[in-house]
Amino acid sequence: MATKSKIEWTELTWNPVTGCSKISLGCKNCYAERLAFRLKSMGQKNYINGFNLTLHENLLDTPFKLHNPKMIFVNSMSDLFHKNIPFEFINKIFIIMMQTNIHKYQILTKRSQRLLELNNKLIWPSNVWMGVSVENAAYTFRINHLRETNAKIKFISFEPLLGPIINLNLKNINWVIVGGESGPKARPMKKKWVEDIRDQCISEKIPFFFKQWGGVNKKKTGRTLSGRIWDQMPVLDINDKFRALSLF
Repeated sequence: MATKSKIEWTELTWNPVTGCSKISLGCKNCYAERLAFRLKSMGQKNYINGFNLTLHENLLDTPFKLHNPKMIFVNSMSDLFHKNIPFEFINKIFIIMMQTNIHKYQILTKRSQRLLELNNKLIWPSNVWMGVSVENAAYTFRINHLRETNAKIKFISFEPLLGPIINLNLKNINWVIVGGESGPKARPMKKKWVEDIRDQCISEKIPFFFKQWGGVNKKKTGRTLSGRIWDQMPVLDINDKFRALSLF
């Protein structure tokens, strides 16, 4: 099934895979891991394995049951390019996304090397938005991998943003999201780090989305940056070509 999402930049989540493993600093306080164990304790059958990687063949047909166009975050509870997910399963998901092109799909990975390795084996319809997560300057290599893919819309999620990232190369990047870590052990994010990324987006005319300040109580810290909400999104023209938004 698809689940209505509280994530500000999407509408629904679709999780044909659940569970993951930690590979970098951004994974330390993984929200998906906390949620998976909570759902397991509640008896949710899709989380009987907790946060161990699990494929859900029975959920592959979910998008066909959604008759109104939706923005769908794929695998919010996993990483589609995890090394233990067979290519055949990943390919099935891409074919389904192509077949259900009334929807837009958003995919995020920290495993950008495998993404690039599989790039030429996958179909990349214009309704599939591909992104990488980058938590600090040590992981900007993921952006280089993303840039080499055939995805029509390429985006970066700097969440949780754990350090300054300056002199970004945003060539061929269509969207940027920034957010702080939330939850009981949230690591702090400095305003200057966010402003630096935002200003680089403004300079390059790239849509900028500020998700949250984060912290233990993310509702209290809010989403306002420089006195406004930044909810910019990429737009495709009639020919499925990206055009920059004039919102700055």
